[in-house]
Amino acid sequence: MKHDETYRYMSECAAEAARVARGVPAARLTEPTHCPDWDLRALVNHWVLYTSHGLEHRARRRQLPEELLARDFTADPGWADAYAARLERAVAAWADPEVWEGEVDFGGGTMPADELAAVIVKETAVHGWDVAVATGGRFRVSEGAASLILDVVERHGDLYRQYDGFADPVPVPDDAPTFARALAASGRDPRQGTDAQVDH
Repeated sequence: MKHDETYRYMSECAAEAARVARGVPAARLTEPTHCPDWDLRALVNHWVLYTSHGLEHRARRRQLPEELLARDFTADPGWADAYAARLERAVAAWADPEVWEGEVDFGGGTMPADELAAVIVKETAVHGWDVAVATGGRFRVSEGAASLILDVVERHGDLYRQYDGFADPVPVPDDAPTFARALAASGRDPRQGTDAQVDH
């Protein structure tokens, strides 16, 4: 996939993530989610850390500071707006074509920059769906973004499962929407939410 296409889907999923974040009720942050061992606060903190701070730091070829790894972003009443602003900064950092060249050290090894960008788009959308489902909402993606996410999930699924990042695939019909198939391939049941349908 061309860099400009991945960048377009990065921008799209970041905007949708900001929208979903603004709909998270503070009173529900202690509630459990369908993600094992994670309440909503833990899920949101992981999502915020890796899809905004992580996305920007990867573009700038910097490691995430230790203090960010332990931060409770949701302790700030304005965390959703701060997340939206950080997402904008992160996406802007990837606007430079040179950022897409070479390898990126992500702490556990290296990966081509364009591939890592696609992985973080997947993280933004899939964990965005997790948050949306946990709060009764939807995470909407275009067909193009859904295809990118499905491709990343299928190519990296075994590695994610090795580290308990994905559960076993969930069976869905062959003609299920692309985003639903991506969710199912990552071990999520797309029928848990109302967003097994993909907006075109």
